[in-house]
Amino acid sequence: MIKSRAGLFTTTAALLFMPSLAFAAPPEVVVSIKPIHSLVAAIMKGVAEPSLIVEGAASPHTYNMKPSNARALEHADVVFWVGPGLEAFLEKPLDALAGKAKVVELEDAPGITKLPFREGGAFEAHDHGEHDEHAEGEHHDDNGAEHAEANGEKAGHADEHHHDEHGGTDMHLWLDPMNAKVMAGAIEATLIEADPANAAHYKANAKALDDELTALDKEIAETVAPVADKPFIVFHDAYQYFEHRYHVHVAGSITVSPETMPGAERVSQIHAKVKELGAACVFAEPQFEPKLIKVVTEGTDAKSGTLDPEGGAITEGPELYSTLLRGMAKSLADCLSH
Repeated sequence: MIKSRAGLFTTTAALLFMPSLAFAAPPEVVVSIKPIHSLVAAIMKGVAEPSLIVEGAASPHTYNMKPSNARALEHADVVFWVGPGLEAFLEKPLDALAGKAKVVELEDAPGITKLPFREGGAFEAHDHGEHDEHAEGEHHDDNGAEHAEANGEKAGHADEHHHDEHGGTDMHLWLDPMNAKVMAGAIEATLIEADPANAAHYKANAKALDDELTALDKEIAETVAPVADKPFIVFHDAYQYFEHRYHVHVAGSITVSPETMPGAERVSQIHAKVKELGAACVFAEPQFEPKLIKVVTEGTDAKSGTLDPEGGAITEGPELYSTLLRGMAKSLADCLSH
């Protein structure tokens, strides 16, 4: 009798533990930048959390890989990135470390809208401005350089990790929610293929995300409509997808580096440009020092504002994408409505 009860206990215990052994763990997913990570995290909600490479206020344009990033790639089953035109720092590590992973380049998602870089006229080359500034003998802002290093960036070397600016594609694809919908579709399909056991979760989450993006698109259009005809200037031309979707008026760019202060000659050129274009606002990004923004707008009628196209000042997670787009729309409306 004792043996019978013991045998029954052993058999029951084994049956209790079998379900946990029968199902494989969710895939290890790694994502390059915050806006894309947000889309992936939304679709994986309730299953697992993807890892993020470019964290905090760091930028993919100047990012240096960390040991923790290398370990994440080595263990990855799936990697999502926009493409080498944006995250150039990832090209070699993906080849060397992510050999077993399925690597998805979202710029190639079928149906995605692509726009070429603008140069000439009111829009300056993305790297020429930085070279010109160094030629004028500008100095590094120590605080800006330290901030960049603390976030995995290498100050003063943005030209080493440039996009394919000259005749290439503008890689800020996510700033059009319709592109986000296309990327979300590619993300959903990839995750279902890698993890069919959780297909129902991915499909339900993807549907919820698509509905959220539809509502967000309508909300942003309503927010910026009253100021759509007001011209504004950006520090670097990263906003054409937003511009094309919502018909706002980007008058030009004044490419400068966050880690350097423009010299006297460059400041004079910028002032002349702001006045010539009749811009109501000049928008910088969070990594630019307030002093630099003040110097650029001093002596003009333009107000200053901040746009955050990569979500540097936003906490990572499923809500980041909507927060990012909503924040950009509000910044435009607030500055341009005065």
